[in-house]
Amino acid sequence: MPSRKKTSMFASAFCTCVSSFVVICVVLATPRWVSSEVRFSRTGSNVTISLTYGLFSGTCEQFVDAGLQVSKTTFQVAEALGSSSSSRSLNVATIVVLVLALLSSLLSSAFTCTNAVSNPYQTFLGPVGVYTWNCLCGILTLIAMILFPVNVEGSRMSEELAHGCSSSLQTHLGSKHSYGYSYWIMLLILVLNVASLIVIYFYDHARYSKKKEQERPIENAPKDVILF
Repeated sequence: MPSRKKTSMFASAFCTCVSSFVVICVVLATPRWVSSEVRFSRTGSNVTISLTYGLFSGTCEQFVDAGLQVSKTTFQVAEALGSSSSSRSLNVATIVVLVLALLSSLLSSAFTCTNAVSNPYQTFLGPVGVYTWNCLCGILTLIAMILFPVNVEGSRMSEELAHGCSSSLQTHLGSKHSYGYSYWIMLLILVLNVASLIVIYFYDHARYSKKKEQERPIENAPKDVILF
C-alpha cells in the first residue's frame, strides 16, 4: 500500500487531471469560441453578418444598413464549409487535437488514480507516466489554441461561414473577431496540467531526498565498520 503522503499528493493530482478532462469536454461542447462581425456590400445596401460559433455549430444574424435585423439562423460548421476548404481542414485538425488532449487527460487521471491506491512496479506507470501524459495534454491544448485563431484570421473562416448565411454578398468590407469563453478556458487546462506536474514533482523530489538521506549514513561510516 502507498504511504499516506503519496496517496494525498496523487489524489490531489488526480483531482486536477479530472478537472482538466471536464474542461476539455466543455470546450468541445460549447459554441462560444468566437463572435465575428463580417461586413459586405450588396446591391443598394451594406450587410453585416454577425456570427457566433464553435467547432461544431453556431448561429448567424443578418443586419442591413441601419441595423435592421433580417434573420437569425443556426448552422453546422462542417456543412457550411466546403469539403475542399482549408478552413474545414484546420477545423477538423483542431477537433482531432482536442480529442487527443482529452484522451491524454483521461490517461493521466488513470495513472494518478493508480498511484494513489497502489505502488506500480513498472516505472512508466509511476510519476514518469504522469509527467508524459500531462505534458502531452498541455502541448496539444496549446496547439489547438494556435490552430483556431490561424483558421479564423488566416483562412478567413468567418467570411466563408457568412457566405453560407446569406446570398448575394459581394465585396468584403471588413471583419471584427472577439474570442469567447469556450476558447479562453483552454488556458485553465494548461494551468491544471501545470498544477498536476508541480504536485508530482514535489512528491518525486521529496522521495529522492529521503532516499539520499537513507544512503548517507553508509557513505559517512568509518571504513573499518564497513569492512566488518
